[in-house]
Amino acid sequence: MRNWCLCQICTCGRHRCPHGTTRVYEHSDVSCPTTEYLEKYPKYGDVLPPQSLKPKQGFQAHHDDYRSWDIQKCELCKPEQAYHPPDVKFGNSTTFQDDYVPQEIKPRQSFKPCSVVKCSVGPFNGDTSHRRDYVPHQLEVKFARPKEIYKPTDQPFEDLTTHRNDFQGLAGETAKICRPAYTRVIQNIQFKGSTEFRDSFQPWEIPPPKVKKVAEYVPPSGSMQLNSTSHLDYVPYQASRVVAIRPVSHRRQSNFPFQGKSTMKEDFPAWETCRQGLIKQQQQIPNPSGKFEGLSTFRSHFVPHELIPTESCKPLNEALKSSVPLDDVTMYSIQFIPKKQEICPASYPSPPGYIFENTNSQGHKFFRKIIPAVKAF
Repeated sequence: MRNWCLCQICTCGRHRCPHGTTRVYEHSDVSCPTTEYLEKYPKYGDVLPPQSLKPKQGFQAHHDDYRSWDIQKCELCKPEQAYHPPDVKFGNSTTFQDDYVPQEIKPRQSFKPCSVVKCSVGPFNGDTSHRRDYVPHQLEVKFARPKEIYKPTDQPFEDLTTHRNDFQGLAGETAKICRPAYTRVIQNIQFKGSTEFRDSFQPWEIPPPKVKKVAEYVPPSGSMQLNSTSHLDYVPYQASRVVAIRPVSHRRQSNFPFQGKSTMKEDFPAWETCRQGLIKQQQQIPNPSGKFEGLSTFRSHFVPHELIPTESCKPLNEALKSSVPLDDVTMYSIQFIPKKQEICPASYPSPPGYIFENTNSQGHKFFRKIIPAVKAF
């Protein structure tokens, strides 16, 4: 016979098994430390982390890429200090020395205990001040309040609130329907195809666009003067070259002449190079020789047409009137069947149709389903 848990009997999804005691705390009053997360996700054994295949970063000796060089230490070029401090005491006093009166400082008394360990002669009893002074008291029996058994009422639910009971409403006239009368549109009349916009605004004759004449280019007469105001007004002046003011160098002067040679100049001599000329591509399209007409292919091939206004198919802005009353019956109101609100069986202390079987060590309550007896013919 299968046993059903309280979580499986619940139909609304809001009832869970109350946690009681576990095997560890089976004979004690401590509540269960388990949670819903621990029930859904059980704890696995100790799993070691995967080993890293990354090479170890260590010093690798005996390599021909990095070798230590014998570098001679450079001599210091710092000049010797010829300054000697005076032997005579500085005679002038400061404002601090004039205003400050020295006082005798008394050493503070140290309250630090002596660091010498005092050995006890007697054996260690293990008694503390708490154990000696503590007086055990007998605890009173805790009052256990009995649980109230839920008893459902026999009377049906009236579904009546204080608001509905106190406010019955006032008798008044029924609301009048403000729906406009229904007027059926007659389809036998021929559609005229005219609108208020067409009657008020007649088409105007649109003249063809005028072609703007481009004035002919007339080159200026005479030769071009290549003089500017800067060339005409500028007067050159004779200025002397500014001598650079350089600081005095403290380099060591040697009597040997400067050779001006290096390993770079000896191994890599300068090559005689010639600057390459510009590579200019020959022009394939010849330049125009005549004058610009100012006429494009669009203007030469364009043929103007008369504009034909489009007919408007917009219906008339008039409200439809009908004398037939509004039929407010819908498919939903016809086919809708109200469902009875079912009560979740897990909300009862003893679910109907089930008998309490037992409670396991993890606090789950199990119930056995009642099977109706079948009469044998």
